[in-house]
Amino acid sequence: MSKKYDVYGVGNALVDLEFKVNDQFLYDHRVKKGLMTLVDEDTQFRLINAINQGDLIRKSGGSAANSVIAVSQLGGSSFYSCKVSSDEYGDFYLKDMNEAGVDTNLDGKQRDGGITGKCLVMITPDAERTMNTFLGATTDLSVHEVDERAIKDSKYVYLEGYLTPSVSGVEAMKLAKKVAEENGVKTSITLSDPSIVQGFKSQFEDVIGASVDMLFCNEDEAMTYTGTNNLDDARQAMKKEARQFAITQGKNGAIIYDGDTFIDIEPYAVKAVDTNGAGDMFAGAFLFGITNGMSMAAAGKLASMASSKVVSQFGPRLKTHELQRILHELK
Repeated sequence: MSKKYDVYGVGNALVDLEFKVNDQFLYDHRVKKGLMTLVDEDTQFRLINAINQGDLIRKSGGSAANSVIAVSQLGGSSFYSCKVSSDEYGDFYLKDMNEAGVDTNLDGKQRDGGITGKCLVMITPDAERTMNTFLGATTDLSVHEVDERAIKDSKYVYLEGYLTPSVSGVEAMKLAKKVAEENGVKTSITLSDPSIVQGFKSQFEDVIGASVDMLFCNEDEAMTYTGTNNLDDARQAMKKEARQFAITQGKNGAIIYDGDTFIDIEPYAVKAVDTNGAGDMFAGAFLFGITNGMSMAAAGKLASMASSKVVSQFGPRLKTHELQRILHELK
């Protein structure tokens, strides 16, 4: 039986506001470099006003949102459950998702008042991205945003780890996973960020339960989650958490575990200018691959190529024609 959607994602809905800054700016404003930090609206507003806004890039974002958009751009089909407000940024978010070809739970629905979440992404000259996030409306994402009908009509459910700080967000993740498992839909999750893993490990354990079909993380997240201090031990320990998984290694490529053996995915050498969105792109391209007939090795190669392209430019996403070109070259 064919499914309408390759990937059903549930995650934060944030409008990404991306700027170039220097290390001195981060120091002066006491911003922790290289991490995602949750902040209040006043803090975010103060930082935005202190930045030269000439190079602003504005996109609909949220980690899982970037991934399901990549699925759609590659020619797949995706659905996204999220929460935005009935403000200007909420309007922008819905329009941007629709233009990307992603169906959402927002289509044709009345949105609540309040403020749509925003993620201030600060890129330093060494290509490191530092994020200060005001969650706004997405703080209240709950089981009410989960579309059970769309889950049942999907091949994979993809859960965003950034939801774990929210009690109602965790409940939404657990419901989506439960519905998927009861209806033969595969499950996947991303660990999202080392600081999130460290602070909310018990919530991750609660969501993952016995296992998930596919888990995405980077080296730091893998070691933090498994309590190990080297990659070899981490990847062995990860076998207990997921039937299959991918560990990204930045300039060293990635490791895929297919349930039986480890597959090394070669890197593609590029000059990195912005690492924001690399992990999101890897997960999205990989999920597109395995839901559209590719082997795990081929899907890993596609994901590696696509994520290397993302880090060589500013912004967390590629244009559709760029992704299509990568897919064509691979074939």
